[in-house]
Amino acid sequence: MSDATDDQGREQVELTRRSWLGKMSALSLLALGAGALEACTPAPQADAPAAKPAGAAAPTVAAAAAAAAGALGVGGKPLKAAFSNAGLGATWCAQGKEAAEQWGKWFNVDITWFDGGLSVDKQRKAIEDMAASRWDFVAIQPFGIGTLVDPVKRMIDAGIPVIQMDTRIAPPEANLPVLTFLEPDNVYMGSVSTEAMIQAIGGQGAIIMTQGAAGHTGAQGRAQGFKNIVAKYPDIKVVAEDFADWDVNKVAKLWEDYLVKYPNVKGAFFHNDDMALAASKIARNSGREIRMSGVDAMPPAVEAVANGSLVASVRNPSSRIHWGAVLIGWMYANGEKNVPDYILMDGPVVTQKNAGGLLFEQKHYMI
Repeated sequence: MSDATDDQGREQVELTRRSWLGKMSALSLLALGAGALEACTPAPQADAPAAKPAGAAAPTVAAAAAAAAGALGVGGKPLKAAFSNAGLGATWCAQGKEAAEQWGKWFNVDITWFDGGLSVDKQRKAIEDMAASRWDFVAIQPFGIGTLVDPVKRMIDAGIPVIQMDTRIAPPEANLPVLTFLEPDNVYMGSVSTEAMIQAIGGQGAIIMTQGAAGHTGAQGRAQGFKNIVAKYPDIKVVAEDFADWDVNKVAKLWEDYLVKYPNVKGAFFHNDDMALAASKIARNSGREIRMSGVDAMPPAVEAVANGSLVASVRNPSSRIHWGAVLIGWMYANGEKNVPDYILMDGPVVTQKNAGGLLFEQKHYMI
């Protein structure tokens, strides 16, 4: 294939992605507008006398939202969906659940949650239970690649659209026919967070990478981003890169040992902020100053970057990924069949300039 053909293909993919993101943005504004109307409407007072209508009744907030929905072509029957992510013990996953459920309310999608429990075995059992019922669509972020293929394939074979979120359910060569894949750029997130940490320690010294789960393709991408940056710095030495499975208790044990074993460690990169904050607390309690960075940009991490407890974080857009799954499932069930098989869901690096905006967007389940 020629370079020109390659460029045309990439342009077509980008146009398709932009078209879809445009549709999703329009629906997002509709939902946020309806939510704002609902939030700004005073609650009725129990002891207030009922007003007697004079002629036509004034439109209710629900009616106004319905009219606005109709103007943008939003409608359709109530839907039933099933969601699962790696485990609600991780704050990123818990935030995603809140976002999906809120957007589900706005779009009349009844969501049943199947907690992955931060465990391959627990999530496999949850997805087996999910596969025993009928759904209009399902959305899954697996704890480990290849662990859920059989029950997911049964759902697909039964005609249930499956959306994968954040990390792959199966390797690409398996050709699992999911509806679409909503993925952040994990290599980028690992790269920029690692670069910030290495810059903070002057480009030299001993560092550590604390990884998520070995079978999580997002963790694999973040590790690759870390390695890409480390390769640029000959005076950096990586002394440990263990897996902690996103579990702050495992992180605590690892870092208690590290602080004894590696008295000269200067910096560390973590595959998520929960782990970075847990390790930062242990280091501070021991009187050690170790420059640390993470991924996800959850509110505590944004605040930690602002106050200097963490060097950096980068937003893995949990809300956007989860509400994206709600909207795509809703659109597909209501007749939209031209769904691209991959949609990039990107987020910014945390800075003092954008920290306030990020916190606002997260509070309202926007990013």
